[in-house]
Amino acid sequence: MKKSNLRKMAALGMAIAMTGSLAACSVEGGSASATTAAAAATTAAETKAADAGSSAAADTTEAAKPAGDSGKAGVVYGIYKAGDQTWFIDEGAAAQAAVEAQGDTFTYVDAKMNPEEYLKAIDNAIANNAKGIVTCIPDQTMSQAAVDKAKGAGIPIVAADDALQDADGKKLAPWVGIDAYVIGQANGGWLAKYAKDNDLIGKDDVALLILTMDTVSSCVPRAEGEIDQFTKDCPDFDQSKIYKADYDGTTDKGNTAASSVITAHPEVKKWLVTGANEEGTIGACRALESAGLDKDACVVGLGAYMAKDEWNNKGADGTCMKAAAYFSSQSVGEGSVKVLYQLINGETPDMETAVPAVIVTPDNYKDTMGKDAE
Repeated sequence: MKKSNLRKMAALGMAIAMTGSLAACSVEGGSASATTAAAAATTAAETKAADAGSSAAADTTEAAKPAGDSGKAGVVYGIYKAGDQTWFIDEGAAAQAAVEAQGDTFTYVDAKMNPEEYLKAIDNAIANNAKGIVTCIPDQTMSQAAVDKAKGAGIPIVAADDALQDADGKKLAPWVGIDAYVIGQANGGWLAKYAKDNDLIGKDDVALLILTMDTVSSCVPRAEGEIDQFTKDCPDFDQSKIYKADYDGTTDKGNTAASSVITAHPEVKKWLVTGANEEGTIGACRALESAGLDKDACVVGLGAYMAKDEWNNKGADGTCMKAAAYFSSQSVGEGSVKVLYQLINGETPDMETAVPAVIVTPDNYKDTMGKDAE
């Protein structure tokens, strides 16, 4: 250990005298054992000052453990891109319950769809020596930066809903979310059956609107599944009457996007609508109401966590939301924490964990969704 050996011997002696004032100190990278915490902290500090750039500090912290130490209570961060949305609030609550069942605490963070806020939250988690992070990122182009920050600090990270991935779509961390394409197919198939049952095929005043979120990898397959299944089941539907409108996942922007298409096509009197998330389809409901076209419209939601409010508050006949693909935010919240603790405990989880979905309507949503329908 070169000349630093003498310095470390001296530092250990000083540590005995200073135990009272340094007992609460921690070693870089984690906490030392109770019997060596003060000595290790002092030694590391003295060595770093005396021999910067050498590996001596690491050699004096053998009792220290990484940030993701599973043997000690800690804090898990849940950092969500739109923490004020119902889906993420419910998902975060489920994640919190799962974390607390492990004896740890949970910190919920709303990134407000702001990349800067998001990276600040990652930095805060690192600064507070988080045991782990579950996260839905607001901009997937930042995935590598987020993963590198967490990895550099030795903190396990798991993606929920939207994957942490590279430019080629390769996942950089384990992911828990919905089977997007299959759920899109379910929506498209239900809409196709509705169109056939209500004699809407081949009519000049009927159109299909798909609200898309093309910059979010988990949302793109939803729209693809919706269109693929609808056109497969309704091959005679005029494909020139299928429109797309992109939005950012919020109800307001979903409303704006839907209103723009509806206004541009006054010849359409009967709209079939689905989208990339529940907020967007609720925005479309409001747009159809404003245009006076809601009575003959059919909107299929994606999530059902807002569709149930439509049905609870307005009844089946009081809204153009006729169905929704239900998948549990609780399942995603609990699932993301389960995978995180596998990482914390040194296990190797699957890189992809998909949550299934089922179509619900005003007739069956209470039985199918249980407490989620309240």
